[in-house]
Amino acid sequence: MLGIRLYMAQRLSAMVMGPLVIGHLAVMIYAIQGGLSSAEILGRTKGSIPWFLFYGAFVLAVSVHAAIGLRVILHEVTGLRGRLLEVFTLGVMALLTVMGARAVLAVTLL
Repeated sequence: MLGIRLYMAQRLSAMVMGPLVIGHLAVMIYAIQGGLSSAEILGRTKGSIPWFLFYGAFVLAVSVHAAIGLRVILHEVTGLRGRLLEVFTLGVMALLTVMGARAVLAVTLL
C-alpha cells in the first residue's frame, strides 16, 4: 500500500513540477532577453506573494519528487528497507524543503 502511495505522490509531484518548470524557464528567458540585472530581478521579486507561492510550490514538489526517487535508488542499490529507508526519505525531503524554503524566502519575502 505504501508503494502505491509513494508512486502516486511522485507522479503527482511531477505533474505539479511540469508547468512550474516551464514557467520558470519562461521567466528566465524573459529576464535574460530583457537585459535585467540581478538587482532588477530581486527588486521585482522582493515582497511578492505570487512569486513566493510559485517558487514555494516548486520547492515542495521537487522535495517530494526527489526524495521518493532517491528512496527507490537507495533501495535498489543497497537493498535497504524498513524504518531506515523511511527515515532516509523523510530526511532528504526535509533537507530539500528547508534549503529550498530558505532560497525562496531570500528571493521573495526577506
